[in-house]
Amino acid sequence: MVIVVPYHQDERLPGDLLPLPGREPVLVVDPELPPGDLWTRLAALDEAVAAAVADAPGPVTVVSGDCLMAVAALAGAQRAGLDPALVWFDAHGDVHTLASSTSGYPGGLSLRLAMGGDPALLADRLGLRPVVEERVLLVGARDLDPAEVSFLAASRVRRTTVTGLCAADAPPGPLIVHVDLDVVDPAELPGLLFPAPGGPPASEVVAAVRRLRATGRVAVLDIACPWQRVADPSGRTALLDALIPRDRAAGQ
Repeated sequence: MVIVVPYHQDERLPGDLLPLPGREPVLVVDPELPPGDLWTRLAALDEAVAAAVADAPGPVTVVSGDCLMAVAALAGAQRAGLDPALVWFDAHGDVHTLASSTSGYPGGLSLRLAMGGDPALLADRLGLRPVVEERVLLVGARDLDPAEVSFLAASRVRRTTVTGLCAADAPPGPLIVHVDLDVVDPAELPGLLFPAPGGPPASEVVAAVRRLRATGRVAVLDIACPWQRVADPSGRTALLDALIPRDRAAGQ
């Protein structure tokens, strides 16, 4: 199943920013968010997404405009009885806390939230169990802030490149594979909100994700599309078409 969450953080996106290929079944999660601060609204959105993931049959693909949806995907997989590890494709580290972030951008906290950082923001509200560091693999990160460099150097989070990723590198057990599409080189994928030069071509990202799917252990494929409108979205459509499993068997 493909679950579409047309949001960047708590902002509703126009539908054409997520140019999905014609796939069935597709579930659009678009709840009415409550008044309140960003994290209150995000918790409500994540609760709806977590419930959809928990109820979905078989492997699930989540497509949204934001890395924070990976936290909801993790909560949903845990509610379904799984104890997944994380393989995190991203040009950035996403391992900030509120205290370490200089920009204050919430998406930069995404992976750290999944590992237990700032639990009051989302984890406590969703009943999330943090993923321990040794069960996290960060793939393709190349644009890191000094605080992220320090944290990763002292942590047990493992790192690799997109090209160098082998299926054997993945942590044991079921997997949530998160792919922020800014891991792709921006010369090939224009319009990214946070472009980071020096990345791999899209074909290498697709090949690496397929190597992981071939293990049969990918419970959730979470795809974040942090981008702006472009004149020609055909490249985006082709990339999503290549990443999203064509049927349940392909998603395993």
